[in-house]
Amino acid sequence: MRCRDVKGKEMYLDIPLTREALDPLIKTRVFEAIDAARQAIIKAGLTAKNIERIVFVGGPTQYKPLRDLVCRELAVPGSGEVDPMTAVATGASVFAESIDWTTEAHSKRSSRGRMSSEGSTAIVFDFVARTPDKQARIVARLGGQTCNGFDFQVDSLDTGWSSGRKPLINGAIIEVPLSKPNENDFKIFVFDGQGGPVELSPNRVVITRTLASVDAIPASHSIGIEVLDRLGGRPVLDWLVRSGDPLPKKGKRTFRAGESLKAGEPKALHFRLWEGEIEEPISDNRPVGELKISGADFPDGTITPGAALECQYEMTDSGNIRLQVDVPSIGSTFGEGHNFYSRQEGQLDFASASARVQNDGQATLARIDKIDSAVDDPRLDEVRSTLSKAISESEGKPDPETVQESRERVLAAKRVLAAVRKDHLKSIRSLDLDRIVSFFNNHVRPHARTSESDSFDNLVITARRSIERGDSDFEFHLEAMRGKNFEILWRQDWFLVDRFKDMASEPEAFPDQVKFRELVTAGQAAVKSDNIDRLRQVVGALFQLRIATDGDDDFVHPTNILRG
Repeated sequence: MRCRDVKGKEMYLDIPLTREALDPLIKTRVFEAIDAARQAIIKAGLTAKNIERIVFVGGPTQYKPLRDLVCRELAVPGSGEVDPMTAVATGASVFAESIDWTTEAHSKRSSRGRMSSEGSTAIVFDFVARTPDKQARIVARLGGQTCNGFDFQVDSLDTGWSSGRKPLINGAIIEVPLSKPNENDFKIFVFDGQGGPVELSPNRVVITRTLASVDAIPASHSIGIEVLDRLGGRPVLDWLVRSGDPLPKKGKRTFRAGESLKAGEPKALHFRLWEGEIEEPISDNRPVGELKISGADFPDGTITPGAALECQYEMTDSGNIRLQVDVPSIGSTFGEGHNFYSRQEGQLDFASASARVQNDGQATLARIDKIDSAVDDPRLDEVRSTLSKAISESEGKPDPETVQESRERVLAAKRVLAAVRKDHLKSIRSLDLDRIVSFFNNHVRPHARTSESDSFDNLVITARRSIERGDSDFEFHLEAMRGKNFEILWRQDWFLVDRFKDMASEPEAFPDQVKFRELVTAGQAAVKSDNIDRLRQVVGALFQLRIATDGDDDFVHPTNILRG
């Protein structure tokens, strides 16, 4: 127990623990694992009938009642062939051996090999360069060339095995034995019609017998860039990688600049990456990171609205994401392979993020209460329980692992809310509209010009019609209303001061703490000297730096990249 009795002797306790006592304690976690397995099977488009066996990995799976319950609930037999204590290490070593670590991108070693001769007898031999099997094929390709009377032979340089001479015709196959793990060396001989040797350079083939084959790894999450669906539209995700896509994956997308950016300006174009598949609001997904093109990043010229932004991306099988953006109109490239990590880059320091998790959890809980007043869905009670646990666990100064777990619970709750929203879309859209109308009437209308109030009221009428029709334009109208709110309040000095104070009091919402502190210092100086223009610049920069939250729904999210 790491403590001593009154005589200074170390204390030891021997507490019998029965299965009857342990099973109820772990029941919740076991069923969480079972539900996760079910979702994985469904996402893969399979059923229990398609699963041959369950492989148990990790120390807890040595507990037999756990294995029995998992197999019974999933209706799939279990396997005891794999040691749960070494399975992860074995898999990691197999994967590591399959990587070519000499390349900058750490790409996979090719499973295919080819040996080509030169000169008048241009012959190609294709073979499997890496396989877990104990045999491999070497196939002759003549490409239309006639080698009448030619033979070929393959010899093992390790064991002395020989295939003997075989006729050299297009598609001829020789099966070679792989006598040992790792590299197996072979030499290929070719003989002409008179039995004379034909010079091959090179003539040596190396085939590696691996412990297991490593196929393409499927992406565990979807990764998308935040863009506007149209000019003045709403933020949506343009997915670069979808969950289940084989990795590595690379490609190119063309986006458009949503606003002008001159060289030297403090503004920026923001390529924000999110992990997840929640479509509304996209800020419910996990932030991954951001590639920012600032006016300070290029010496001259202007990126005009609508200018092409050619984004090259790659996601490796280890989860790294590389971005590079070419802007042909100014002849510049940004990012140069800027690297993100889908489960690390953009995340907060869990050792100091408990306040962030609490705020996010409380805001999500408030959303549940509002939705619960309009729809009847049992999932809301389950989510409320999950969130309450996440909030309570993140109170005080919990350890980083607890904070991370609480944050995962909040993200899981948001995914459930997205499903509830989809099933009760009309009712929840009405709630969203009522909320923003109430905000305008209580906080914005007194400061609006008559034309602005009339324009907002017309948008409300149009949005209500959109709800009745059930079309996809509702979010576009809602975003326009948020824009009106922000545009009017942005002119108010008191709003700038209040927003600055609010953001300065929540450092946990800013991943770049150095930049955050610089902006807070500049903002405090602007408030003290009553320099509103400078304060407006600071608040704008803080808005762009801050991770979006549920409390931002009444304001414009600073998205300025358009879908191409």
